[in-house]
Amino acid sequence: MAFAEHEVLIRRDAMAVYSFLIDGMNLPQWREGIRSISLSTGAAGSRGAVYRQTLAGRSGRPIPADFEITQARPGAEIQFQVIAGPARPSGGYYLSTEESGTRVRFALDYQPKGLLGLMNTMIQRTMKAEVAQLERLKDVLELQPAA
Repeated sequence: MAFAEHEVLIRRDAMAVYSFLIDGMNLPQWREGIRSISLSTGAAGSRGAVYRQTLAGRSGRPIPADFEITQARPGAEIQFQVIAGPARPSGGYYLSTEESGTRVRFALDYQPKGLLGLMNTMIQRTMKAEVAQLERLKDVLELQPAA
């Protein structure tokens, strides 16, 4: 099993952070490695929405990483499940209001099966790097003018 989490305090209100995160089309603004993303099915930013996503893999090879929003609680929580690609972690963004802004926790969980279980150290390292990109989200949102 591989698990990684990271949290940041963003100087924006919870609904502003939630609104940005729930729109999958915003992911390339703060996550590296996304080659393309589009809404595939469902209503944008709602439970059941499926986003078709392609990531840059080793040697620039494209990797499918489509995901579905499985839980959406405005201002509080967004959960998703990766439904295409070699690794299919589940994850979520968990928001809590603090005096100086919104604390955001990004968590990923993956249960490798078969031979992927032998690569647990590499998978763990990749997941840690992925959740650490939350620092870029903080920069992006805090540089935008407050609504």
